Amino acid sequence: MQDLSWKTLSSEYLYKDTWFTIRKETAQRQDGQIVTPYYVYEFPTWVTALALTEDGKVVMERQYRHALAETNYEIPGGCVDDTDPDLEAAIRRELLEETGYSFEKYEYLGKTSSNPSTNNNWMHIYLATGGRKVQAQHLDQNEEIEIYLFTIDELKQLLRENKIIQSMHVTAIFYGLARLGELKY
Repeated sequence: MQDLSWKTLSSEYLYKDTWFTIRKETAQRQDGQIVTPYYVYEFPTWVTALALTEDGKVVMERQYRHALAETNYEIPGGCVDDTDPDLEAAIRRELLEETGYSFEKYEYLGKTSSNPSTNNNWMHIYLATGGRKVQAQHLDQNEEIEIYLFTIDELKQLLRENKIIQSMHVTAIFYGLARLGELKY
């Protein structure tokens, strides 16, 4: 296979903030062509989970997303914090904070990127099972999240009706359904 990687010739930060950083780069392709400017958006690492209760219900969130001015269903997840010792600890924390549920088992299903042409981060996907409600939600200041429980069949119907619009969450749901034997392809 041909090496298609680019060599970074220069890189300059244009904006740095906690949740969004952008840099402008000049790169050189393998054939020598210079690509400039090339913008890279830096985001924190993300984790998410298809989370099931002890009785097999899917824990879903409903929340408003200001960029689209839409309120929709999503699966739980969020950013990996510097204080999280690993990815599984991050998804455990996010699930407990956002939903109030604790889960018996976590299975890593892989990772995906929202847009590898511009974004430099990964979203790591888990299947969490054996969930029990153990506490109230502990939401961040900017979070307002409603929790809903759906059967697997109801979740599939939400997908068919395009009621889950967060593309990486749809991807994670499909990986989870496949692992559960609920998706045939």
